[in-house]
Formats: sequence, C-alpha cells, structure tokens
Amino acid sequence: MEKNRGKQGQIESLADAAIGVSPIVAEQMPALAPWLNSLGLSCAPLGKTPSAFIIRLLSPQERHLAGQRDVLIHFREDLPKLKFHRAGKPAEISFGSSDCSFGFALIAGLVRPAGRPAVGDKQTVDLLNIAARIADSNATILVQGETGTGKEGLARFIHQMSPRANQAFIPVNCAALPETMLEAMLFGYTKGSFTGALADNKGLFRSANGGTLLLDEISELPLGLQAKLLRVLQEQEVLPIGASEPCPINVRIIAAANRDLAQEVAAKNFRADLYWRLNVVPVTLLPLAQRKQDIRVLAAALLLRHAPADTDFPWLTNAALDLLQKHSWPGNVRELENCLQRAILLHRGMRIEASDLLIDSADMTPPLSDNKLVGMMSPPAENHSKKNISFGLADAARAAEHKVIEEALLATNGHRRQAAQRLGISERTLRYRLADMRAAS
Repeated sequence: MEKNRGKQGQIESLADAAIGVSPIVAEQMPALAPWLNSLGLSCAPLGKTPSAFIIRLLSPQERHLAGQRDVLIHFREDLPKLKFHRAGKPAEISFGSSDCSFGFALIAGLVRPAGRPAVGDKQTVDLLNIAARIADSNATILVQGETGTGKEGLARFIHQMSPRANQAFIPVNCAALPETMLEAMLFGYTKGSFTGALADNKGLFRSANGGTLLLDEISELPLGLQAKLLRVLQEQEVLPIGASEPCPINVRIIAAANRDLAQEVAAKNFRADLYWRLNVVPVTLLPLAQRKQDIRVLAAALLLRHAPADTDFPWLTNAALDLLQKHSWPGNVRELENCLQRAILLHRGMRIEASDLLIDSADMTPPLSDNKLVGMMSPPAENHSKKNISFGLADAARAAEHKVIEEALLATNGHRRQAAQRLGISERTLRYRLADMRAAS
C-alpha cells in the first residue's frame, strides 16, 4: 500500500519546526495557529519566521508561492478532501467549519516533524516538553506505561532531541530475545566462545556505542542477567562472552516497562539496586483513556500513515470522532491503529462513518490477567456433551497442559515466577503458554 507523504512532505529534523501562516489563512481560521502552538508546533505569521526550515500554510490564492513542503488550505463548505504531497507540489486540504476539528488535526499531522510523537492533550504536550529538556543529558531514563501507550516513540523522540541524534538508536525487546542468547546478544561474544560462535560479535551495547540503547520490557530480564546489566551501567563497560578484557562503551540507556517496576522489586522479581540505577529520570505514559485529546491527533496521524495516496482520503466524520473519543481503548494506541486500519479497508465512499469503525463490546474488555485465566479454558462438561465435541490427541494434550498451568497459578495466587518454578519451566516459557491460553479463551 502506497503511503501518503514519504520523505518528500515531511519535515526532516525536529529543528525544522518553524511554520509560517499566511495572513489569509490566519483570517479565515484564527484558531488554527494558536492551536498548533499549543501542541508545541511553532507557528508565526508569514514573514516573521526563519527563512530556512519553514513550512508555509497558504491559501489557494497563494499557490504561486507554494513549495513542495507547504500546505494549501481551502476553507469552504464542501465535502472535505486531502491531496498528499507530490513531487514538487504541496499538499492540499479542503474543509469547512463543520469539519474543522479533524481538519486541524490533519494539518498538524502534515506539518509535524517526523520524529515528534503526535499529541493533542495538554498533559502529553507537557510530557514532551519535559522529555526535550532531559534529552540533553546522559542520564538514564525509565519510561513506564501500559502496552501500546507509545514508550518506544517517546524514547526515539528523546534520542532525536539529544546530542546523540546522529548516532545509532537501537531498540531491544528483552521479552522477545531467546533467554539462552540474551547475554550474547546484549554484550557480544568472541569467536569460538561457544558452539556456533563462528566470528566475533559486538553485541547490541557496542553496536549502540555513541548513541542510545532502548531496553524495552526490561522487567522480563532474568535475575541473573539483571546483575550483569547493573555492572555494565555502573562501569560503562561490557565483557563479551569468551573475552578476558572488558570493552568501554558510551551509550545512553533508556529502559521501558509495561509493569510497575517498584511493585516488581517488592515481589522480588526485579533487583532493587538495578531499579534505582535505572530510575534516574522516571517518566510515566498515561493510558490513552486518560488523555482523550490525543485521540483526534493520533487518528489523523495514523490515517496519514496508512491511507493509500492514490485514492480519496478517508475523512473521519464527526460521529466517528465522537465514537473514538468515547471508547476506553484498553489496547491504547495499538488498538486505535488496528481500528483505523480496518476502517480504511472496509469503508465505502469518501468518509469513514461511525459504523465503519467496528468497535464492539469485546474491545471494551481489558486483557485477562493470569488470575482471570484460571478456570476459563475448559467449558463445563455438559456443554461438551451437548455440542458433541470430540477431541484429538493434540487437543487433549493442550487441555491437560492448560489445566496444569491453571492449578499452578491457583496454588501460587497468580504469581507467575512461583508458578513457573512449580512447573519446572522458565517464566518466559510460562508467559508464552499464558499468551496461547488468552488466545484460546
């Protein structure tokens, strides 16, 4: 699917954020520039902005002035439309007073620097301002928030606002790495240090040297590796597997977790000394349900990202926007993105109606916890007989495994690490099994 702006229409640097508003646009839409400024997108009347690094918001009468990065704004009561930036031509957007809410959000998406997260809620804007201030330092940052709230996007923003912006940004999902290879992948290894080590490997820490390393889902690190990570952070050096001498590193660490690390420390699932080493600058991202004003701006940004450039842009109706605002979004931005991608594929006509969003009651239900999984995997025996369900050997084995896991969780009051120990498996393996159980339920 062809994307909208590509690199041609985007501002390429966070420093390139000066936006000039023509007098005609300012007169027709006096609320636009103040609103963009409230989002942290620096606007000023045309002629009072720097000559370099500028996007101009122009009227159709000023087409002759427009460059490739500019935006032509038609303010008229008609069907709203959007034409993407094309080679050598500006983007064009048309809407009337009844569609100003989403029209303003789309303009924000068109002029927003590529590395800046899409925000519309005051508390999220304030958070970005704080992130920009702490970016200049080398202090370790701990970003906490629910899954899908935008922790990696915030980490990328901090990196791009920092003096390390021209160096590598390497995100690492600690939960996705094989447990047996975690140390080798993080710290590197020498040739011949273990079976299959056919050549030296720098590891992710040294690959990020001079830049930023994001350790996402850091709460999933095994306790043994937590101790080694603590030493790396303290000494600013890594010891590759098989090496006799440590290697110095210069890396900015940003850690992210979707679980409360303080609670994990209290439950003895996470080292207290590592927690305090990481928690130099704590940042918390609120769930999307608690920052409703972000939804409109995020919806515009996601539609700009996913809508095909060679068809009519799917403009959200006010009723659709209202529905998005009312939803609780337990899956946060990821759920919103899924919802809008479905709407792009399924809507008819030039607009996305509320009926195209396919938000149902199932989406309103928070994910099952480990405790709630217990007892939900097997339907009552009478249901089996009524439906005449026959199980194969694979089904029976799976059902038996689920039953054993349920009993272990019951016996440990839902404590995953203790349940994994009772089962004789790693906590990571248990987590995968629980994911399968959630999917099956």
